[in-house]
Amino acid sequence: MSSPRFGGFRRSGGPDDSTGPKATFSQLVPYLLEHKKILAVVVVLSLLGAGASLGQPLLVAQVISTVQSGAELGWLVPALIALVVGGALLSSVRHYLLQRTGESVVLSSRRHLVARLLNLPISQFDARRTGDLVSRVGADSTMLRAVLTQGLVEAIGGSVTFVGAIIAMLIIDGVLFGLTFTVVVSSIIIVIVLSRRIRVYSRIAQDRVGDLTASVERAISAVRTVRAANAVQREIDSVDDDARGAWRAGLDVARISAFVVPISSIAMQVSFLVVLGVGGFRVATGTIDVAQLVSFILFLFIMIMPLGQAIGAFTSVMQALGALGRIQEIIEFPSETANDVVTEKLDGGLGPDAIEFDNVSFAYDPETPILDSVSFTVKTGTRIALVGPSGSGKSTVLSLIERFYDPQSGSIRLGGHDVRSLDRAELRGAIGYVEQDAPVLAGSIRDNLILGAPNATDAECIAVLAEVNLSNIVDRDERGIHSPVGEGGVLLSGGERQRLAIARALLAAAPILLLDESTSSLDGLNEQLMKDAIDRVSAQRTLIVIAHRLSTVIDSDQIVVLRKGVVLGVGTHKQLLKTVPLYRELAETQLLTPVDA
Repeated sequence: MSSPRFGGFRRSGGPDDSTGPKATFSQLVPYLLEHKKILAVVVVLSLLGAGASLGQPLLVAQVISTVQSGAELGWLVPALIALVVGGALLSSVRHYLLQRTGESVVLSSRRHLVARLLNLPISQFDARRTGDLVSRVGADSTMLRAVLTQGLVEAIGGSVTFVGAIIAMLIIDGVLFGLTFTVVVSSIIIVIVLSRRIRVYSRIAQDRVGDLTASVERAISAVRTVRAANAVQREIDSVDDDARGAWRAGLDVARISAFVVPISSIAMQVSFLVVLGVGGFRVATGTIDVAQLVSFILFLFIMIMPLGQAIGAFTSVMQALGALGRIQEIIEFPSETANDVVTEKLDGGLGPDAIEFDNVSFAYDPETPILDSVSFTVKTGTRIALVGPSGSGKSTVLSLIERFYDPQSGSIRLGGHDVRSLDRAELRGAIGYVEQDAPVLAGSIRDNLILGAPNATDAECIAVLAEVNLSNIVDRDERGIHSPVGEGGVLLSGGERQRLAIARALLAAAPILLLDESTSSLDGLNEQLMKDAIDRVSAQRTLIVIAHRLSTVIDSDQIVVLRKGVVLGVGTHKQLLKTVPLYRELAETQLLTPVDA
Protein backbone atom coordinates (compact mmCIF):
# COMPACT_ATOMS: atom_id res chain seq x y z
CA MET A 1 0.00 0.00 0.00
CA SER A 2 1.27 3.46 -0.80
CA SER A 3 2.05 6.26 1.55
CA PRO A 4 -0.92 7.99 3.24
CA ARG A 5 0.10 11.13 1.33
CA PHE A 6 -1.49 9.62 -1.73
CA GLY A 7 -5.00 9.52 -0.31
CA GLY A 8 -6.18 5.92 -0.63
CA PHE A 9 -4.16 5.03 -3.78
CA ARG A 10 -4.36 1.25 -4.00
CA ARG A 11 -3.45 -1.45 -6.45
CA SER A 12 -5.63 -4.34 -5.37
CA GLY A 13 -8.96 -4.77 -7.06
CA GLY A 14 -11.32 -6.66 -4.80
CA PRO A 15 -14.90 -5.59 -4.37
CA ASP A 16 -14.24 -4.14 -0.94
CA ASP A 17 -11.30 -2.09 -2.18
CA SER A 18 -13.30 1.05 -2.83
CA THR A 19 -12.43 3.93 -0.59
CA GLY A 20 -14.36 6.90 0.67
CA PRO A 21 -18.08 7.31 1.35
CA LYS A 22 -20.72 5.54 -0.74
CA ALA A 23 -23.23 7.90 -2.30
CA THR A 24 -26.97 7.36 -2.01
CA PHE A 25 -29.73 8.30 -4.42
CA SER A 26 -30.84 11.08 -2.06
CA GLN A 27 -27.50 12.80 -2.69
CA LEU A 28 -28.19 12.69 -6.42
CA VAL A 29 -31.61 14.29 -6.10
CA PRO A 30 -30.35 17.88 -5.47
CA TYR A 31 -28.52 17.84 -8.80
CA LEU A 32 -31.78 16.90 -10.51
CA LEU A 33 -33.92 19.40 -8.60
CA GLU A 34 -31.76 22.27 -9.87
CA HIS A 35 -33.46 21.62 -13.22
CA LYS A 36 -36.91 20.73 -11.94
CA LYS A 37 -38.79 22.98 -14.41
CA ILE A 38 -37.32 21.29 -17.47
CA LEU A 39 -37.68 17.89 -15.84
CA ALA A 40 -41.34 18.66 -15.15
CA VAL A 41 -41.83 19.35 -18.88
CA VAL A 42 -40.03 16.08 -19.66
CA VAL A 43 -42.33 14.20 -17.29
CA VAL A 44 -45.41 15.71 -18.96
CA LEU A 45 -44.05 14.76 -22.39
CA SER A 46 -43.33 11.26 -21.09
CA LEU A 47 -46.91 10.92 -19.83
CA LEU A 48 -48.29 12.11 -23.17
CA GLY A 49 -46.00 9.67 -24.93
CA ALA A 50 -47.22 6.91 -22.63
CA GLY A 51 -50.80 7.76 -23.56
CA ALA A 52 -49.94 7.64 -27.27
CA SER A 53 -48.26 4.25 -26.82
CA LEU A 54 -51.17 2.76 -24.87
CA GLY A 55 -53.68 4.01 -27.41
CA GLN A 56 -52.02 2.26 -30.34
CA PRO A 57 -52.87 -1.39 -29.39
CA LEU A 58 -56.46 -0.38 -28.69
CA LEU A 59 -56.76 1.19 -32.13
CA VAL A 60 -55.08 -1.81 -33.78
CA ALA A 61 -57.56 -4.14 -32.08
CA GLN A 62 -60.38 -1.88 -33.27
CA VAL A 63 -58.99 -1.92 -36.83
CA ILE A 64 -58.83 -5.75 -36.83
CA SER A 65 -62.37 -6.07 -35.48
CA THR A 66 -63.65 -3.56 -38.04
CA VAL A 67 -61.95 -5.38 -40.92
CA GLN A 68 -63.35 -8.72 -39.70
CA SER A 69 -66.86 -7.24 -39.57
CA GLY A 70 -66.48 -5.71 -43.06
CA ALA A 71 -67.25 -2.18 -41.83
CA GLU A 72 -65.52 1.02 -43.02
CA LEU A 73 -62.28 1.93 -41.22
CA GLY A 74 -63.13 5.63 -41.35
CA TRP A 75 -61.14 7.65 -38.83
CA LEU A 76 -59.27 4.65 -37.33
CA VAL A 77 -56.27 4.64 -39.72
CA PRO A 78 -55.63 8.43 -39.57
CA ALA A 79 -55.94 8.29 -35.78
CA LEU A 80 -53.43 5.43 -35.60
CA ILE A 81 -50.98 7.32 -37.83
CA ALA A 82 -51.43 10.45 -35.70
CA LEU A 83 -50.65 8.49 -32.54
CA VAL A 84 -47.48 6.98 -34.08
CA VAL A 85 -46.21 10.29 -35.50
CA GLY A 86 -47.18 12.22 -32.36
CA GLY A 87 -45.40 9.71 -30.14
CA ALA A 88 -42.26 10.00 -32.27
CA LEU A 89 -42.29 13.82 -32.06
CA LEU A 90 -42.82 13.72 -28.30
CA SER A 91 -39.91 11.28 -27.99
CA SER A 92 -37.65 13.56 -30.05
CA VAL A 93 -38.37 16.66 -27.96
CA ARG A 94 -38.06 14.66 -24.74
CA HIS A 95 -34.70 13.24 -25.88
CA TYR A 96 -33.29 16.73 -26.56
CA LEU A 97 -34.47 18.09 -23.23
CA LEU A 98 -32.95 15.13 -21.38
CA GLN A 99 -29.62 15.53 -23.18
CA ARG A 100 -29.65 19.25 -22.39
CA THR A 101 -30.48 18.62 -18.76
CA GLY A 102 -27.84 15.90 -18.54
CA GLU A 103 -25.18 18.34 -19.69
CA SER A 104 -26.50 20.89 -17.19
CA VAL A 105 -26.23 18.37 -14.36
CA VAL A 106 -22.61 17.70 -15.33
CA LEU A 107 -21.93 21.45 -15.43
CA SER A 108 -23.54 21.95 -12.03
CA SER A 109 -21.57 19.11 -10.44
CA ARG A 110 -18.32 20.42 -11.90
CA ARG A 111 -18.96 23.94 -10.66
CA HIS A 112 -19.71 22.69 -7.14
CA LEU A 113 -16.71 20.38 -7.21
CA VAL A 114 -14.22 22.99 -8.47
CA ALA A 115 -15.49 25.53 -5.94
CA ARG A 116 -14.98 23.00 -3.16
CA LEU A 117 -11.60 21.83 -4.46
CA LEU A 118 -10.15 25.33 -4.46
CA ASN A 119 -11.39 25.86 -0.91
CA LEU A 120 -10.08 22.62 0.59
CA PRO A 121 -7.55 22.89 3.40
CA ILE A 122 -3.98 22.86 2.09
CA SER A 123 -3.39 19.66 4.06
CA GLN A 124 -5.78 17.87 1.70
CA PHE A 125 -3.62 18.80 -1.29
CA ASP A 126 -0.65 17.42 0.62
CA ALA A 127 -2.48 14.11 1.07
CA ARG A 128 -4.03 13.68 -2.39
CA ARG A 129 -2.68 13.27 -5.89
CA THR A 130 -3.44 16.16 -8.24
CA GLY A 131 -4.37 13.90 -11.14
CA ASP A 132 -6.93 12.04 -9.04
CA LEU A 133 -8.59 15.34 -8.10
CA VAL A 134 -8.65 16.37 -11.76
CA SER A 135 -10.23 13.03 -12.64
CA ARG A 136 -13.12 13.73 -10.28
CA VAL A 137 -13.86 16.97 -12.12
CA GLY A 138 -13.64 15.29 -15.54
CA ALA A 139 -14.42 11.58 -15.65
CA ASP A 140 -16.50 11.21 -12.48
CA SER A 141 -18.81 14.15 -13.14
CA THR A 142 -19.43 12.89 -16.69
CA MET A 143 -20.95 9.72 -15.25
CA LEU A 144 -23.85 11.76 -13.86
CA ARG A 145 -25.05 12.51 -17.39
CA ALA A 146 -26.02 8.89 -17.89
CA VAL A 147 -28.57 9.12 -15.08
CA LEU A 148 -30.77 11.30 -17.26
CA THR A 149 -29.78 10.38 -20.79
CA GLN A 150 -30.18 6.65 -20.20
CA GLY A 151 -33.70 6.65 -18.92
CA LEU A 152 -34.16 7.72 -15.29
CA VAL A 153 -36.69 10.47 -15.99
CA GLU A 154 -38.12 8.60 -18.96
CA ALA A 155 -38.78 5.75 -16.56
CA ILE A 156 -41.43 7.95 -14.93
CA GLY A 157 -43.46 8.02 -18.13
CA GLY A 158 -42.44 4.43 -18.74
CA SER A 159 -43.92 3.41 -15.42
CA VAL A 160 -47.27 4.81 -16.52
CA THR A 161 -46.99 2.85 -19.75
CA PHE A 162 -45.96 -0.24 -17.79
CA VAL A 163 -48.86 -0.02 -15.37
CA GLY A 164 -51.34 0.81 -18.16
CA ALA A 165 -50.16 -2.15 -20.22
CA ILE A 166 -50.46 -4.48 -17.22
CA ILE A 167 -54.05 -3.36 -16.57
CA ALA A 168 -54.97 -3.78 -20.23
CA MET A 169 -53.35 -7.24 -20.41
CA LEU A 170 -55.11 -8.31 -17.22
CA ILE A 171 -58.46 -7.24 -18.69
CA ILE A 172 -57.82 -9.01 -22.00
CA ASP A 173 -56.74 -12.39 -20.53
CA GLY A 174 -55.83 -13.13 -16.93
CA VAL A 175 -54.10 -16.42 -17.74
CA LEU A 176 -51.73 -14.92 -20.31
CA PHE A 177 -51.06 -12.04 -17.97
CA GLY A 178 -50.18 -14.38 -15.08
CA LEU A 179 -47.62 -16.23 -17.19
CA THR A 180 -46.13 -12.97 -18.52
CA PHE A 181 -46.02 -11.34 -15.11
CA THR A 182 -44.10 -14.34 -13.67
CA VAL A 183 -41.37 -13.94 -16.31
CA VAL A 184 -41.14 -10.17 -15.76
CA VAL A 185 -40.95 -10.36 -11.97
CA SER A 186 -38.21 -13.00 -12.20
CA SER A 187 -36.16 -10.72 -14.46
CA ILE A 188 -36.60 -7.75 -12.10
CA ILE A 189 -35.37 -9.78 -9.11
CA ILE A 190 -32.27 -10.85 -11.04
CA VAL A 191 -31.51 -7.22 -12.00
CA ILE A 192 -31.79 -6.00 -8.41
CA VAL A 193 -29.46 -8.74 -7.14
CA LEU A 194 -26.80 -8.14 -9.80
CA SER A 195 -26.98 -4.35 -9.75
CA ARG A 196 -25.97 -4.19 -6.08
CA ARG A 197 -22.45 -5.04 -7.23
CA ILE A 198 -22.41 -2.46 -10.03
CA ARG A 199 -22.11 0.49 -7.63
CA VAL A 200 -19.16 -1.09 -5.81
CA TYR A 201 -17.28 -2.03 -8.96
CA SER A 202 -18.07 1.31 -10.58
CA ARG A 203 -16.52 3.14 -7.61
CA ILE A 204 -13.40 0.98 -7.92
CA ALA A 205 -13.25 1.65 -11.68
CA GLN A 206 -13.43 5.41 -11.10
CA ASP A 207 -10.68 5.15 -8.48
CA ARG A 208 -8.49 3.38 -11.02
CA VAL A 209 -9.19 6.06 -13.63
CA GLY A 210 -8.15 8.62 -11.01
CA ASP A 211 -4.90 6.72 -10.46
CA LEU A 212 -4.28 6.68 -14.21
CA THR A 213 -4.93 10.40 -14.56
CA ALA A 214 -2.58 11.11 -11.66
CA SER A 215 0.18 9.04 -13.23
CA VAL A 216 -0.18 10.75 -16.60
CA GLU A 217 -0.21 14.18 -14.95
CA ARG A 218 2.93 13.26 -12.99
CA ALA A 219 4.83 12.10 -16.08
CA ILE A 220 3.80 15.02 -18.30
CA SER A 221 4.49 17.71 -15.70
CA ALA A 222 8.07 16.44 -15.34
CA VAL A 223 8.63 15.36 -18.95
CA ARG A 224 11.95 17.21 -19.30
CA THR A 225 13.33 15.62 -16.16
CA VAL A 226 12.06 12.22 -17.25
CA ARG A 227 13.75 12.48 -20.65
CA ALA A 228 16.98 13.87 -19.22
CA ALA A 229 17.13 10.86 -16.86
CA ASN A 230 16.42 8.41 -19.70
CA ALA A 231 13.39 7.29 -17.70
CA VAL A 232 10.79 7.56 -20.49
CA GLN A 233 10.24 3.81 -20.78
CA ARG A 234 10.00 3.37 -17.01
CA GLU A 235 7.34 6.09 -16.86
CA ILE A 236 5.49 4.49 -19.77
CA ASP A 237 5.54 1.17 -17.91
CA SER A 238 4.29 2.85 -14.74
CA VAL A 239 1.42 4.56 -16.57
CA ASP A 240 0.72 1.30 -18.39
CA ASP A 241 0.28 -0.46 -15.04
CA ASP A 242 -2.33 2.10 -14.02
CA ALA A 243 -4.00 1.88 -17.44
CA ARG A 244 -4.26 -1.89 -17.04
CA GLY A 245 -5.66 -1.42 -13.54
CA ALA A 246 -8.38 0.86 -14.96
CA TRP A 247 -8.99 -1.67 -17.74
CA ARG A 248 -9.37 -4.57 -15.28
CA ALA A 249 -11.75 -2.53 -13.11
CA GLY A 250 -13.75 -1.61 -16.22
CA LEU A 251 -14.02 -5.28 -17.11
CA ASP A 252 -15.43 -6.00 -13.66
CA VAL A 253 -18.23 -3.51 -14.38
CA ALA A 254 -18.67 -4.91 -17.87
CA ARG A 255 -19.03 -8.47 -16.55
CA ILE A 256 -21.85 -7.48 -14.22
CA SER A 257 -23.49 -5.32 -16.89
CA ALA A 258 -23.24 -8.18 -19.37
CA PHE A 259 -25.68 -10.13 -17.21
CA VAL A 260 -27.99 -7.18 -16.54
CA VAL A 261 -28.36 -5.62 -19.99
CA PRO A 262 -29.74 -8.68 -21.87
CA ILE A 263 -32.30 -9.47 -19.20
CA SER A 264 -35.01 -7.28 -20.71
CA SER A 265 -34.40 -8.83 -24.12
CA ILE A 266 -34.55 -12.36 -22.67
CA ALA A 267 -37.71 -11.49 -20.74
CA MET A 268 -39.23 -10.16 -23.95
CA GLN A 269 -38.37 -13.26 -25.94
CA VAL A 270 -39.58 -15.71 -23.29
CA SER A 271 -42.79 -13.74 -22.73
CA PHE A 272 -43.41 -13.52 -26.46
CA LEU A 273 -42.94 -17.26 -26.96
CA VAL A 274 -45.21 -18.06 -24.02
CA VAL A 275 -47.91 -15.70 -25.28
CA LEU A 276 -47.70 -17.07 -28.82
CA GLY A 277 -47.93 -20.67 -27.64
CA VAL A 278 -50.55 -20.34 -24.93
CA GLY A 279 -52.38 -17.50 -26.71
CA GLY A 280 -52.59 -19.47 -29.96
CA PHE A 281 -54.07 -22.37 -28.04
CA ARG A 282 -56.63 -20.12 -26.36
CA VAL A 283 -57.62 -18.60 -29.72
CA ALA A 284 -58.04 -22.11 -31.14
CA THR A 285 -60.29 -23.07 -28.23
CA GLY A 286 -62.35 -19.89 -28.63
CA THR A 287 -61.41 -18.44 -25.22
CA ILE A 288 -60.17 -15.24 -26.88
CA ASP A 289 -60.30 -13.97 -30.48
CA VAL A 290 -57.47 -12.95 -32.82
CA ALA A 291 -57.97 -9.22 -32.20
CA GLN A 292 -57.56 -9.74 -28.46
CA LEU A 293 -54.39 -11.84 -28.97
CA VAL A 294 -52.84 -9.22 -31.27
CA SER A 295 -53.77 -6.47 -28.82
CA PHE A 296 -52.26 -8.49 -25.95
CA ILE A 297 -49.00 -9.01 -27.87
CA LEU A 298 -48.77 -5.28 -28.65
CA PHE A 299 -49.34 -4.44 -24.99
CA LEU A 300 -46.63 -6.98 -24.14
CA PHE A 301 -44.17 -5.12 -26.36
CA ILE A 302 -45.25 -1.83 -24.82
CA MET A 303 -44.77 -3.23 -21.32
CA ILE A 304 -41.32 -4.70 -22.00
CA MET A 305 -39.98 -1.46 -23.49
CA PRO A 306 -40.26 0.60 -20.26
CA LEU A 307 -38.98 -2.45 -18.38
CA GLY A 308 -35.82 -2.26 -20.47
CA GLN A 309 -35.65 1.48 -19.76
CA ALA A 310 -36.04 0.84 -16.06
CA ILE A 311 -33.28 -1.78 -16.08
CA GLY A 312 -30.98 0.56 -18.02
CA ALA A 313 -31.83 3.44 -15.70
CA PHE A 314 -31.17 1.32 -12.62
CA THR A 315 -27.80 0.21 -13.98
CA SER A 316 -26.88 3.79 -14.91
CA VAL A 317 -27.86 5.09 -11.48
CA MET A 318 -25.73 2.44 -9.77
CA GLN A 319 -22.72 3.40 -11.90
CA ALA A 320 -23.37 7.09 -11.34
CA LEU A 321 -23.60 6.59 -7.59
CA GLY A 322 -20.15 5.01 -7.65
CA ALA A 323 -18.78 8.17 -9.31
CA LEU A 324 -20.95 10.43 -7.14
CA GLY A 325 -19.37 8.90 -4.05
CA ARG A 326 -15.98 10.24 -5.19
CA ILE A 327 -17.50 13.64 -5.94
CA GLN A 328 -19.35 13.82 -2.62
CA GLU A 329 -16.17 12.85 -0.77
CA ILE A 330 -14.73 16.20 -1.86
CA ILE A 331 -17.91 18.28 -1.68
CA GLU A 332 -18.73 17.12 1.85
CA PHE A 333 -15.21 17.66 3.14
CA PRO A 334 -15.12 20.81 5.30
CA SER A 335 -13.72 23.83 3.50
CA GLU A 336 -10.70 25.69 4.76
CA THR A 337 -12.93 28.25 6.46
CA ALA A 338 -15.61 25.86 7.77
CA ASN A 339 -14.69 26.24 11.44
CA ASP A 340 -13.46 29.83 11.34
CA VAL A 341 -14.91 32.26 13.86
CA VAL A 342 -14.20 35.83 12.76
CA THR A 343 -14.26 38.19 15.73
CA GLU A 344 -11.81 40.94 14.76
CA LYS A 345 -10.86 43.14 11.82
CA LEU A 346 -7.73 44.97 10.71
CA ASP A 347 -9.47 48.33 10.51
CA GLY A 348 -6.78 50.07 12.55
CA GLY A 349 -3.86 48.87 10.41
CA LEU A 350 -0.93 46.80 11.66
CA GLY A 351 0.15 48.93 14.61
CA PRO A 352 3.73 48.81 15.91
CA ASP A 353 4.05 45.03 15.78
CA ALA A 354 3.20 43.61 12.36
CA ILE A 355 3.70 39.92 13.18
CA GLU A 356 4.27 38.10 16.47
CA PHE A 357 5.05 34.43 17.06
CA ASP A 358 4.36 33.44 20.65
CA ASN A 359 5.58 29.93 21.61
CA VAL A 360 4.34 28.45 18.33
CA SER A 361 4.67 24.70 17.86
CA PHE A 362 3.58 22.87 14.72
CA ALA A 363 3.87 19.48 13.03
CA TYR A 364 2.50 18.10 9.77
CA ASP A 365 2.83 14.65 11.30
CA PRO A 366 2.42 14.34 15.11
CA GLU A 367 5.51 12.12 15.22
CA THR A 368 7.70 14.69 13.43
CA PRO A 369 7.59 18.17 14.99
CA ILE A 370 8.58 21.01 12.65
CA LEU A 371 8.48 24.06 14.95
CA ASP A 372 9.06 23.94 18.69
CA SER A 373 8.06 26.94 20.85
CA VAL A 374 9.08 29.52 18.24
CA SER A 375 8.85 33.14 19.37
CA PHE A 376 9.89 36.36 17.64
CA THR A 377 8.38 39.74 16.75
CA VAL A 378 8.48 41.62 13.44
CA LYS A 379 8.14 45.38 13.87
CA THR A 380 6.03 47.19 11.28
CA GLY A 381 8.14 48.63 8.47
CA THR A 382 11.18 46.48 9.22
CA ARG A 383 12.83 43.63 7.37
CA ILE A 384 13.45 40.33 9.09
CA ALA A 385 15.34 37.37 7.64
CA LEU A 386 14.90 33.69 8.47
CA VAL A 387 18.07 31.62 8.06
CA GLY A 388 19.08 28.09 8.90
CA PRO A 389 19.79 24.70 7.35
CA SER A 390 17.28 22.97 5.08
CA GLY A 391 14.44 21.45 7.08
CA SER A 392 14.71 23.93 9.92
CA GLY A 393 11.11 25.15 9.45
CA LYS A 394 11.63 28.46 7.66
CA SER A 395 9.02 27.93 4.92
CA THR A 396 6.61 26.53 7.50
CA VAL A 397 6.78 29.87 9.35
CA LEU A 398 5.51 31.65 6.22
CA SER A 399 2.79 29.02 5.67
CA LEU A 400 1.54 29.58 9.21
CA ILE A 401 1.45 33.36 8.69
CA GLU A 402 -0.68 32.78 5.57
CA ARG A 403 -2.88 30.38 7.58
CA PHE A 404 -2.34 27.51 5.19
CA TYR A 405 -2.07 25.63 8.47
CA ASP A 406 -2.77 26.50 12.11
CA PRO A 407 -0.30 25.78 14.90
CA GLN A 408 -0.95 23.02 17.42
CA SER A 409 -0.02 25.38 20.27
CA GLY A 410 0.95 28.98 20.76
CA SER A 411 -0.41 31.93 18.81
CA ILE A 412 0.43 34.05 15.79
CA ARG A 413 -0.69 37.66 15.82
CA LEU A 414 -0.94 40.08 12.92
CA GLY A 415 -1.30 43.70 13.92
CA GLY A 416 -2.00 42.52 17.46
CA HIS A 417 -4.86 40.22 16.38
CA ASP A 418 -4.70 36.46 16.62
CA VAL A 419 -4.75 35.32 12.98
CA ARG A 420 -7.42 32.76 13.87
CA SER A 421 -9.80 35.59 14.75
CA LEU A 422 -9.41 37.31 11.37
CA ASP A 423 -11.18 36.66 8.11
CA ARG A 424 -8.77 34.68 5.93
CA ALA A 425 -9.44 36.84 2.88
CA GLU A 426 -8.68 39.99 4.87
CA LEU A 427 -5.59 38.38 6.36
CA ARG A 428 -4.22 37.31 2.99
CA GLY A 429 -5.15 40.63 1.46
CA ALA A 430 -2.63 42.20 3.83
CA ILE A 431 0.14 39.79 2.78
CA GLY A 432 2.07 39.33 -0.43
CA TYR A 433 3.59 35.85 -0.69
CA VAL A 434 6.26 34.57 -3.07
CA GLU A 435 6.67 30.81 -2.77
CA GLN A 436 9.96 28.97 -2.93
CA ASP A 437 9.36 27.42 -6.35
CA ALA A 438 7.81 30.66 -7.70
CA PRO A 439 4.90 29.04 -9.60
CA VAL A 440 3.80 30.70 -12.82
CA LEU A 441 0.30 30.08 -14.15
CA ALA A 442 -0.36 29.19 -17.79
CA GLY A 443 -1.50 32.30 -19.62
CA SER A 444 0.08 35.66 -20.37
CA ILE A 445 2.52 37.80 -18.44
CA ARG A 446 -0.34 40.13 -17.57
CA ASP A 447 -2.54 37.24 -16.40
CA ASN A 448 0.14 36.32 -13.88
CA LEU A 449 0.75 39.87 -12.71
CA ILE A 450 -2.89 40.77 -12.01
CA LEU A 451 -3.66 37.58 -10.05
CA GLY A 452 -3.65 39.59 -6.82
CA ALA A 453 -4.47 42.97 -8.41
CA PRO A 454 -7.22 42.35 -11.00
CA ASN A 455 -7.78 46.08 -11.62
CA ALA A 456 -4.14 46.93 -12.39
CA THR A 457 -3.52 48.82 -15.65
CA ASP A 458 -1.04 47.82 -18.34
CA ALA A 459 1.14 50.77 -17.37
CA GLU A 460 1.28 49.58 -13.76
CA CYS A 461 2.18 46.09 -14.92
CA ILE A 462 5.01 47.39 -17.09
CA ALA A 463 6.28 49.58 -14.25
CA VAL A 464 6.44 46.72 -11.75
CA LEU A 465 8.26 44.54 -14.29
CA ALA A 466 10.89 47.26 -14.64
CA GLU A 467 11.15 47.38 -10.86
CA VAL A 468 12.36 43.76 -10.81
CA ASN A 469 14.47 44.08 -13.98
CA LEU A 470 12.05 42.16 -16.22
CA SER A 471 11.40 44.73 -18.94
CA ASN A 472 13.22 42.52 -21.43
CA ILE A 473 10.48 39.85 -21.45
CA VAL A 474 8.01 42.49 -22.60
CA ASP A 475 10.30 43.80 -25.32
CA ARG A 476 11.13 40.44 -26.88
CA ASP A 477 7.59 39.69 -28.08
CA GLU A 478 5.36 42.00 -30.09
CA ARG A 479 2.45 41.10 -27.83
CA GLY A 480 4.22 42.72 -24.89
CA ILE A 481 2.70 41.91 -21.51
CA HIS A 482 0.07 39.84 -23.30
CA SER A 483 2.68 37.35 -24.55
CA PRO A 484 2.25 33.78 -23.22
CA VAL A 485 4.49 32.27 -20.57
CA GLY A 486 3.72 28.62 -21.39
CA GLU A 487 2.50 25.83 -19.14
CA GLY A 488 4.06 26.43 -15.71
CA GLY A 489 6.07 29.34 -17.16
CA VAL A 490 8.14 27.03 -19.35
CA LEU A 491 8.88 29.88 -21.81
CA LEU A 492 10.66 31.80 -19.04
CA SER A 493 13.95 31.05 -17.35
CA GLY A 494 14.04 30.07 -13.68
CA GLY A 495 15.21 33.53 -12.69
CA GLU A 496 12.52 35.18 -14.81
CA ARG A 497 9.81 33.05 -13.23
CA GLN A 498 11.07 34.03 -9.79
CA ARG A 499 11.16 37.73 -10.60
CA LEU A 500 7.70 37.55 -12.22
CA ALA A 501 6.35 36.02 -9.00
CA ILE A 502 7.94 38.84 -7.00
CA ALA A 503 6.52 41.43 -9.39
CA ARG A 504 3.07 39.88 -8.90
CA ALA A 505 3.40 40.29 -5.12
CA LEU A 506 4.66 43.86 -5.46
CA LEU A 507 1.76 44.83 -7.76
CA ALA A 508 -0.75 43.67 -5.13
CA ALA A 509 0.78 46.33 -2.83
CA ALA A 510 0.18 44.41 0.39
CA PRO A 511 1.72 45.98 3.52
CA ILE A 512 3.46 42.70 4.40
CA LEU A 513 5.65 40.81 1.94
CA LEU A 514 6.85 37.24 2.46
CA LEU A 515 9.73 36.12 0.20
CA ASP A 516 10.70 32.46 0.34
CA GLU A 517 14.11 31.93 -1.32
CA SER A 518 13.24 34.80 -3.66
CA THR A 519 16.72 35.02 -5.20
CA SER A 520 17.68 31.35 -5.34
CA SER A 521 17.46 31.14 -9.16
CA LEU A 522 19.18 34.45 -9.93
CA ASP A 523 22.69 35.04 -11.19
CA GLY A 524 24.98 37.50 -9.46
CA LEU A 525 23.90 40.56 -11.47
CA ASN A 526 20.18 39.90 -11.18
CA GLU A 527 20.56 38.98 -7.52
CA GLN A 528 22.05 42.40 -6.88
CA LEU A 529 19.29 44.07 -8.92
CA MET A 530 16.70 42.10 -6.97
CA LYS A 531 18.38 43.05 -3.71
CA ASP A 532 18.16 46.69 -4.77
CA ALA A 533 14.46 46.26 -5.62
CA ILE A 534 13.80 44.62 -2.25
CA ASP A 535 15.64 47.48 -0.55
CA ARG A 536 13.36 49.96 -2.33
CA VAL A 537 10.10 48.26 -1.45
CA SER A 538 11.15 47.61 2.14
CA ALA A 539 10.76 51.32 2.87
CA GLN A 540 7.00 50.97 2.46
CA ARG A 541 6.47 47.38 3.58
CA THR A 542 7.16 44.88 6.32
CA LEU A 543 9.32 42.11 4.87
CA ILE A 544 10.08 38.57 5.98
CA VAL A 545 12.77 37.07 3.77
CA ILE A 546 14.04 33.50 3.64
CA ALA A 547 17.42 32.98 2.00
CA HIS A 548 20.23 30.46 2.11
CA ARG A 549 22.69 33.05 0.82
CA LEU A 550 23.44 35.33 3.71
CA SER A 551 24.66 38.05 1.34
CA THR A 552 21.01 38.87 0.62
CA VAL A 553 19.98 39.20 4.27
CA ILE A 554 22.91 40.65 6.21
CA ASP A 555 21.38 44.14 5.99
CA SER A 556 18.09 43.03 7.53
CA ASP A 557 16.89 44.77 10.70
CA GLN A 558 16.73 41.39 12.39
CA ILE A 559 17.78 37.86 11.54
CA VAL A 560 16.13 34.81 13.10
CA VAL A 561 18.31 31.68 13.14
CA LEU A 562 16.42 28.37 13.10
CA ARG A 563 17.62 24.80 13.42
CA LYS A 564 15.24 21.82 13.60
CA GLY A 565 12.34 24.13 14.40
CA VAL A 566 14.03 25.85 17.32
CA VAL A 567 15.06 29.52 17.42
CA LEU A 568 18.79 29.66 18.22
CA GLY A 569 19.02 33.42 18.16
CA VAL A 570 17.51 36.71 17.02
CA GLY A 571 19.60 39.79 16.21
CA THR A 572 21.60 41.66 13.60
CA HIS A 573 24.31 40.10 11.48
CA LYS A 574 27.08 41.34 13.76
CA GLN A 575 25.27 40.27 16.92
CA LEU A 576 24.63 36.77 15.65
CA LEU A 577 28.23 36.29 14.58
CA LYS A 578 29.16 36.65 18.25
CA THR A 579 26.29 34.77 19.88
CA VAL A 580 25.19 31.94 17.56
CA PRO A 581 27.84 29.42 16.45
CA LEU A 582 25.60 28.04 13.69
CA TYR A 583 25.21 31.48 12.14
CA ARG A 584 28.95 32.07 12.38
CA GLU A 585 29.55 28.74 10.63
CA LEU A 586 27.10 29.65 7.86
CA ALA A 587 28.79 33.01 7.38
CA GLU A 588 32.22 31.43 7.15
CA THR A 589 31.15 28.78 4.63
CA GLN A 590 29.69 31.54 2.45
CA LEU A 591 32.89 33.60 2.68
CA LEU A 592 31.23 36.24 4.84
CA THR A 593 34.21 36.41 7.23
CA PRO A 594 33.32 37.75 10.66
CA VAL A 595 36.48 39.86 11.01
CA ASP A 596 34.51 43.03 11.70
CA ALA A 597 32.21 41.40 14.23
